[in-house]
Amino acid sequence: MNHHPDTTRPTGVLARGGPFAWRAIDLVTLAVLGVAFGVVFWGFSTFIYPLVEVFTQLFPPAGELMLGVWLLPAVLGALVVRRPGAALFIELVAASIEAILGNKWGGAVLISAVLQAGGVEFAVALYRWRRWKLDVAVLAGALAAVSEIVLYEWWTYVAEYSPLYKAAYLGCGVISGVVVAGILSWKAIQLLAATGVLHAFPAGEELLAAEATVEDDIPHP
Repeated sequence: MNHHPDTTRPTGVLARGGPFAWRAIDLVTLAVLGVAFGVVFWGFSTFIYPLVEVFTQLFPPAGELMLGVWLLPAVLGALVVRRPGAALFIELVAASIEAILGNKWGGAVLISAVLQAGGVEFAVALYRWRRWKLDVAVLAGALAAVSEIVLYEWWTYVAEYSPLYKAAYLGCGVISGVVVAGILSWKAIQLLAATGVLHAFPAGEELLAAEATVEDDIPHP
């Protein structure tokens, strides 16, 4: 029995013109979203994260339950545009804005942006940008967390942690990646599509197609 993912059949509406046919609206939308998330990053790291550090003093790895906040734009950007590089582009814009506005990590957030987005890019590339369902969003959030923590944070921010604490740190990060970056971004896409603002993108087309199918299934007198 073949347990490998089927990447030959599309699951979900694909990007117009194929995954590599970038449009101006794709870049502009990701840039605008990236700037908005950058401001959110700055506000979160300035006003919220210090409180998180206070409340997790007894068990510092629990602070990594907030990691998903920084992973969310990469997953959301990939789900909206559905092209290779979308996650990297939006995450780099957001991290750049955060660094410009000021934070405790400085320009190091750009390293994190590359690693976080890299996990998302790998997840969607596994399916050749042809599967766009909740499970892929969840996988993308999880891999973004693993990439950031295992390749970077373990050796920089928490290098002094014991193996047990590092494992707990990773677990908390993955949970956050799955719930906040994966599931929450998926729900956000559904809500945005319902407002009509994503009609120029695959997610919006999916909603219109679903509505048309429902309409066709309704018996008419």
